[in-house]
Amino acid sequence: MKQLINSLKGDKGIWSFVVLLALISFMPVFSASANLVYVIGKGSTIGYLVKHLVHIFIGFTLIYFVHKVPYHYYKGLSKILLPIVALLLVYTFFQGTVIDGANASRWIKVPFVGVTFQTSALASIVLMVYVARYLAKIEGKEITFKSSFIELWIPVFIVLALILPANFSTTALIFSMICMLVFVGKYPLKYLGTVIGMGVFMLLFFVTFAKAFPKAMPNRVDTWISRIERFTSDEPSEDDYQIEKAKIAIATGKVYGLGPGKSVQKNFLPQSSSDFIFAIIVEEYGLLGGIGVLFLYLMLFFRFLVSAHKAKTLFGKLLIVGLGFPIIFQALINMGVAVELLPVTGQTLPLISSGGSSIWMTCVAVGVILSVTKKDEEIEQERLEKEEREAALQRMIDKHMEEEAEEGTENTEASAAYSIEDGTKNPMHAVMGKP
Repeated sequence: MKQLINSLKGDKGIWSFVVLLALISFMPVFSASANLVYVIGKGSTIGYLVKHLVHIFIGFTLIYFVHKVPYHYYKGLSKILLPIVALLLVYTFFQGTVIDGANASRWIKVPFVGVTFQTSALASIVLMVYVARYLAKIEGKEITFKSSFIELWIPVFIVLALILPANFSTTALIFSMICMLVFVGKYPLKYLGTVIGMGVFMLLFFVTFAKAFPKAMPNRVDTWISRIERFTSDEPSEDDYQIEKAKIAIATGKVYGLGPGKSVQKNFLPQSSSDFIFAIIVEEYGLLGGIGVLFLYLMLFFRFLVSAHKAKTLFGKLLIVGLGFPIIFQALINMGVAVELLPVTGQTLPLISSGGSSIWMTCVAVGVILSVTKKDEEIEQERLEKEEREAALQRMIDKHMEEEAEEGTENTEASAAYSIEDGTKNPMHAVMGKP
């Protein structure tokens, strides 16, 4: 264990807060999973806890391997992955609306494995790295709106257009984070204003089209449009039921909470282990528990700010901002929904809510950030370790080749000793009996 901890590089504060959030997640997920057992009618809370443990383990494995890769490698990788992500989003859009009887307009099912994967989560990370790469490339250069629109905004709008019909909240979050990122990257404000205006126009056009031809959009367009309309009206709805149960849970928790596993509203609140897990945390651990979780996210945000300030390259700074800030804003959105400051969005609480792809993609983003925060001596140590591994491998190859060469020489000498080949100049001499 000590050797494993010593092998962890990067900002130790980020490591600490990420580990704390992951550890905190187990008790709320274990408690809230009772609702899933009741609704589905099979499985057990222990089974869901083990499943969550596996997801967390895979996530931290991803963090470990991703943070070992030098962060500048992700520049080229983002260009390769962007068209692949676009194809995955197209496949997600057309693959159907249900998987095993459940709405699956956001997910695809991995063949042979049976694991569902949310492609928009991967698209968010790839887009942020791609935008950071572009902004780092144009640093200090004069650019035109046409060139930046073709190279930067067309790929961004294509990916967002593929996410929008099924997941408006994720699309809005990604677009707002990209606008924030290009602002930090000193993209010309007049161009950014034009892009925001185009984005709003395209959204209004899409909503108008979806309203005029509802059958053309078979996914969740009506769902997220109606959620916004219900949030601004006083008519009772299904979302009001969820918010009402969430607020009852928060009010019941008071200051100290009911205690671990003693939530009552988990039996009535849909998505209690994912979208509304913050309400369950407050109900069981009280206002102190809710503030404690918020404090951890704010401290993680502070470490992101410090790490971005310390980063030596613009690309590194933009990576931390583009990948770290969305984690914090997603957490704030999840908490805002639970207390009815925002309409129901379907955004999970990062590193705490149950779920596979959301945890894994958050961990990938954290891994890239940790790769940026590695110190010079850590990078030098990794370089020396890599050289030692390559030298050891080369010695093994050389030794193997020497053994093969020695074996080949022995075989040649043995063949010469027992050779029946005629060494005379004229091969007919042996037939004619001549010497």
